[in-house]
Amino acid sequence: MHAKHIMANLRVADVDAARSFYTDYLGLSTEEFNMGWVARYTSPETGANIQLVTRDATSSEDSVVSVLTDDVDSAYAEAQELGLEIVRPLTTEAWGVRRFLVRAPDGNVINIVNHRD
Repeated sequence: MHAKHIMANLRVADVDAARSFYTDYLGLSTEEFNMGWVARYTSPETGANIQLVTRDATSSEDSVVSVLTDDVDSAYAEAQELGLEIVRPLTTEAWGVRRFLVRAPDGNVINIVNHRD
């Protein structure tokens, strides 16, 4: 698998209540998207970003990071070949991403995702 970008998925109780700390204090002032349960904030100067997540809307478990890859289908096949635990199967979500969730051997759940252009 080829990881193109990795970003933290920070668990918060309420995205709107948490927003100002990350946008004002940390300077991640660009809201790339906000779906209520997940929102991404990015620094317009550096590109540093974070996702705030209350809970995953379509998975029974939350991920700690999201890994962007160009070929999510191959990444899924490789995870299966390696015998990794698939937490959520490869799915095209209603909001346009194609993703799956896999458990790392250390127990962390990782969101492997491809965004449609």
